[in-house]
Formats: sequence, structure tokens, C-alpha cells
Amino acid sequence: MLFNSFIFIFYIAILIPIYYFLTPKFRKVLLLLVNFVFYGYWDYRFCSLLLFISVVDFFVGRQIYLAQNLKEKKVFLFISLFSNLSVLIFFKYFNFFLISLSSVLSTFNIQIDHLHLNLILPLGISFFIFKSLTYILDVYRGELKPVNSFLDYALFISFFPQILAGPIERAKNLLPQISVMPRPTKKQFVQGFSLVTTGMFKKVLIGDTAGKIVDQIFIQPQYYASSELIMGLVLFSIQIYADFSGYSSIARGVSKWLGFETAINFNQPYLSRNITEFWKRWHISLSTWFRDYLFLPVAYALTRKISATKIFGIRHEKIIYAITALITFLACGLWHGASWTFVAWGGLHGIYLTCHKILTKNKIVTPIYRHKNISGLFQFIIKATATYILVTFTWLFFRAESFGDSVFFINRILNWEDGDFEFRVLKICVSFILVTFIIDFFEYYFNEHEFWLRLRSEYRYGLAIICWLVIFLYMLQSVPMPFIYLQF
Repeated sequence: MLFNSFIFIFYIAILIPIYYFLTPKFRKVLLLLVNFVFYGYWDYRFCSLLLFISVVDFFVGRQIYLAQNLKEKKVFLFISLFSNLSVLIFFKYFNFFLISLSSVLSTFNIQIDHLHLNLILPLGISFFIFKSLTYILDVYRGELKPVNSFLDYALFISFFPQILAGPIERAKNLLPQISVMPRPTKKQFVQGFSLVTTGMFKKVLIGDTAGKIVDQIFIQPQYYASSELIMGLVLFSIQIYADFSGYSSIARGVSKWLGFETAINFNQPYLSRNITEFWKRWHISLSTWFRDYLFLPVAYALTRKISATKIFGIRHEKIIYAITALITFLACGLWHGASWTFVAWGGLHGIYLTCHKILTKNKIVTPIYRHKNISGLFQFIIKATATYILVTFTWLFFRAESFGDSVFFINRILNWEDGDFEFRVLKICVSFILVTFIIDFFEYYFNEHEFWLRLRSEYRYGLAIICWLVIFLYMLQSVPMPFIYLQF
């Protein structure tokens, strides 16, 4: 069930009034039913997979907490890791590893193509498995006590606003709220409406419209001039941001309508002045997950192995950071998809971060509205633009179907070929960038995603009515485009 569909709007319109007037106990039962109906709407068979992960990690979490020694804790941790990661690897990476291995074995005339399976990738599998692992790892570290109610844990894993594409909510944030099932407040309803409206505007009117142009260009790039290929790449950077940040805003808004406060997943990433800041603003729940559960443990392990000396004149701390960043982002790339293009995307970001760490001191940056002179603003624009260009280049590998397509894009752009529609291309790019920038600027300036609630009520409601009329008109004339991150 897509957020940008009339069936979902109808679903929510029925759910929220009923949910509001129930007692906490019956809210839990209703919400669990709603969660599984929402997930099963796409394919009911995978509800059993969701239930399996919930059952395993609920009981494993309790056993880790009750274990008498570290060895027992590690045994139960292994059970959870094996259960979760084997499911993830089987559905998402089995054929990828098989194809990669087949290409190697074919040189020895060994064929294994018959082992290829026609697997359907369960929607949101990476998100709810990583979400469950946060619970297990936090219990193992002693940072969280296990939940006593299986109903509460099943609600945490299957929470429908986040089940398909995140954010990857931490157990320590959501489980305490689930235990009490707070009644949504008037303030939450208003904030939720603001977030849902902004999210739908981004997804439907920016992401989907840009996506239709992007799909045409990336399907047959050989038919387009150099400027049009650049337009396709720029519009994809807009599409994936509007699409995913739009989803995250809708998820937060619907969560507020249910009485829950959930994590912010995007914070105007294209206004970042360096690549480190970008990853503090882009897909925040995933970047912090990799930081806490992969980057820091690997960095700690390397610190114990590498002595406090300089290597080639570079301090050992930066060497450790470089190795760890590369490992982390290669894993992050592979998490996004079973393709070497995703690995290349992650590797580039790992290299970017490494270079930034070695060449700079990571000084704290100043928000745009605190710049007191033109010079400071000019520096901000230069840094933000440079960061955006570096990030947009990596999106080529993220979107391309193969390395061959990526190489074709690069060669066509470097060996410039003029087109007949240069001015039209410029107008399209500027239009999408400008609309996206206006929304981001106000969120950035006021440091809140519900910035338009600052308007007087008559202007606020008038703006909301106009937005929803345009959104509905667009939805009536087109088939809903799936969210990009549903495939992950």
C-alpha cells in the first residue's frame, strides 16, 4: 500500500478516528492488525517472515538479558544475527553472489546458472531487520532492558508508517511509547498534517514528475545529448531526495496522528558544506545505525591493532578513520542493493569522507542565517555547491543499471555533444532545483520541518488547501509511482 495512493488516504481516514477513541489496550490490538494488513496488502505471504523475525528476537532478547555470563550472551546474539542476516542474505543477495561466482567459475567451464532462484524481495526487509537488530544489540550491550510483552515487540517491528522504507527507529525511542500507547494530542494532529502535506507535495509533485523524465533518460541514454544526460543526473538527485524525504515526512506525520514521536530522517542534506555534514543530514537513521553498530566497533578494534604512530606522515587516528569509513560505506552500498554499482557508490562516499578527514580538521560549520557578511554567505554557497556536485556524481552509480551505463554517461559528458534543447534543459533543471531549494531553505532557516505553521492560520489553511487540490489532481491523472527505497 503506497502512501501516495487514494487507498492509503482512505485507510488512514478510517483508522485515525477509531484509534483515537479506543483505550490503550485496544489501540495495541487494532494497531497490530492494521500493521499486518498494511504490510500484507502487497503480499500476505511475507507477513509470516515479519512474524518469524519478531518471535525470534523477542525471545532471544530476553535470553540475552537473563544469561549468566558473556559466553551465553554471545551464543544468543549469534542466534539472532544468524536468523536475521541469513533471511536478508537469502532474499536479497543469493542471486547476486551466485551471478558473481558464476562469472568466475565460467572461466573454468563450470556452470552454476541452474542454481538461480526466482525470488521475490520482501518490501522493507532491510529496514525491519536492521530495526530488529538495534533492539538485540542494545540489549546485548546493556543499554536497553528487554520488553516483557510480545505484543509490544511485534508492534515495534511491524509499525506500519516505517515498515516499508524506514526510518530505522531505535528500540529505546519507540518501545517506551508503545508500552503506554499515548493518545495523540491536538498539537500532534496539526504537526502531523503539516508533515504529511509537505511529504506528499515532495513525493507527488517533485519526485514523481522528476522521476518520469529521469526514467526516460536512463532507460535509453544513447539517444540524449550531453546536457540532457546531465539534466537526468541532476533530476535524479532531486527525485531521490524528494521521494525519500517525502516518505520520511509522511511517516513522521502519520506517526504523530497515532500519538508517536519518531526520528527525523532528513535535514536539508543538499545545503551541507562538506561530505561529513551531508551524512549527518542524509538518511540519518541509516547513517547513525552504521556509525553505532559498525563504524565504532570496527574503529575500536583497529585502534587496538594499530599503534599510536604516524604512517606516511598521517596520524594513526586518521588512518583508522579512513579504513573504517571505507569498510562502513562499502557495506552501506551493498545494503542498498545487490549490485556492484551500489558498492561503487558506497566506496566513493567512503573515499570522500576519508579525504575530508585527512585534509581538514572538521571545524563546526555555521548555519546560513548566522552569516553576518557577504563573504561568509559566498563561502557557504561555494562549499554547498561543491558538495552537491560530488554527491550528484555518485548518484550516477546508484541509478545506472550497470557499470557500462555509468561509463557511457561519463564518456558522453566528457566528450561533449551539443543538443537542440539546451535552454529547455536549463529551465527544467532550474525549476526543480528552485522549488526544492525554497522548501529546504525555510526548513533550514527556522530549523524545523513544520515551518509553515508559523504562518497565520488563514494563510496556512489556504496554502494547505491549494497543495492538496494540486496533489489530488495529479494523482487522478497518473498511476502512483512506487517509492525508490521500497526496493531496498
